[in-house]
Amino acid sequence: MKQLLVIRHAKSSWANPGQDDFDRPLNDRGHKDAPMMAERLLDRQVQLDVIVSSTAKRALTTAGYFAEAFQLHKKDIRGMKQLYQAYPAVFYDVISKLEDTVTTAAVFAHNPGITLFANELTTTRIDNMPTCGIFAIKAVIHHWKDFEDAKKTFWFFDYPKL
Repeated sequence: MKQLLVIRHAKSSWANPGQDDFDRPLNDRGHKDAPMMAERLLDRQVQLDVIVSSTAKRALTTAGYFAEAFQLHKKDIRGMKQLYQAYPAVFYDVISKLEDTVTTAAVFAHNPGITLFANELTTTRIDNMPTCGIFAIKAVIHHWKDFEDAKKTFWFFDYPKL
């Protein structure tokens, strides 16, 4: 059994409208929500083995808050540029390459792709993955390479305003 947490980056800042989207930082709410959501995962007694993140600034910063809460080194966050503006096929590809020693993985990315991906995983549907939202599933597999075709079950969905 493997567990996957699909997490959208926390709320980003639009204070600098001319700034490149890739480089947008978190805003004050994002800096508050990310550690709060990481604590909620800890309260659920989730054990996190690996963090994979888009290399966009807001995603890496969000992932950093989770790494800190789970006492993982920020330098161990696996930055994957292809997760920026990714669609489901990219998520499946990234996940299929995880080591089989990983039981629980968290993948940090962006809309609209993250909502599309979450809606492909199980029969549970969401209209929109909110910022810092977590969509969690369990997959009946021993090897991550088998993830795409595996039987998956909805575990939980949580987000800051819930």
